[in-house]
Amino acid sequence: MSAILNVAAYRFVQLEDLPALRETFRERTRALKGTVLLTPEGINMFLAGVAAELEAFISWLTADARFADIAIKRSRSDEIPFNRMLVKLKKEIITFHQPCFERTAHPAPQLPASELKKWYDEGREFIIVDTRNDFEYRVGTFRNAVNLKLHSFGDFAAATEQLKDYRDMPIVTFCTGGIRCEKAAPFMAGQGFSQVYQLQGGILKYFEECGAAHYDGECFVFDKRVALDGELKPTQTNMCFACRSILTPEDQQSADYVLGVSCPHCVHKQAVA
Repeated sequence: MSAILNVAAYRFVQLEDLPALRETFRERTRALKGTVLLTPEGINMFLAGVAAELEAFISWLTADARFADIAIKRSRSDEIPFNRMLVKLKKEIITFHQPCFERTAHPAPQLPASELKKWYDEGREFIIVDTRNDFEYRVGTFRNAVNLKLHSFGDFAAATEQLKDYRDMPIVTFCTGGIRCEKAAPFMAGQGFSQVYQLQGGILKYFEECGAAHYDGECFVFDKRVALDGELKPTQTNMCFACRSILTPEDQQSADYVLGVSCPHCVHKQAVA
């Protein structure tokens, strides 16, 4: 088993006195690396470290009633995929650019990973919507998923106009770990979409429970692993540090790929400049 444990988790819960809470988290995460976001609406975190130390942190966290029910998604890697440990204060867990939106006003039920797989297995008629950015979609996505071609999640609300013909059909939204859908699905429900579900735990939880069934490609993650396969293992996919393009193993064999300098997607643009 790989030596490093990685966890992704979030929870919507009212948090107060954030500066003091940040100092507490800084103290408790000294042995770890990754990012913890603390906001008035809850917590979002991506952490990595030696398993015993990270599990000790999780035990401390879940002993707090505010975080007792936080859903933890675990994976393994040979190396820590983060350079440092950051505890940040933000206004929102995930930026949505909808100041009048109330997440709890129109709740959308969560669809377990096993149930989504069952829907695919049975050939059930439904629409599945990728709420991630366009470049994440291109790394890999669920079969027949709708790509809204988002530049950022802040574009999602306006992009739902593309789905207006599906208002009365079952719609499943999904993202990497589930957090974007906590806003995307209720927003759609509030806009008159009658049967909206959110994939519980996102792609990572689906991979954990169902593998890559009905999923094409890999899952992009925002750390040095870049992408994970259906077994939650890092793949050979990489990223260009110059232009942020996703690089396949074939791209990395190109003479235009120079680590930290250029890749086949940007070398010619640099030459013109």
